[in-house]
Amino acid sequence: MEKAKIARIWRGRTLPHIADEYEAYNFEEGIRPLIEKALWVQTLREDREQETEFITISYWESIEAMSRFTGSDPNSIHHLPRDKDYLIEIPDAVQILEIRTSNGRSQ
Repeated sequence: MEKAKIARIWRGRTLPHIADEYEAYNFEEGIRPLIEKALWVQTLREDREQETEFITISYWESIEAMSRFTGSDPNSIHHLPRDKDYLIEIPDAVQILEIRTSNGRSQ
């Protein structure tokens, strides 16, 4: 198995009353296809009083591997067809980080 060297982080916010619906939609339309391409995928959620934030972190063996999924620009975002219906604002960028240290136990 390849070792993850790159983390790609996407953030999006929605209103609390539609957060569960968006989470289910995002998983089926966005996360499920990502799971097939990335080495590892995490989805995180923080419920706040006025908004709910979702964070998706995908792990990749290289920028080149990530670019094969995203297209020529690894910073480009694949917007889902209904993102504009759910998200408070449409994200215009992702964060790409080089993994320097990774340690832990898998379950």
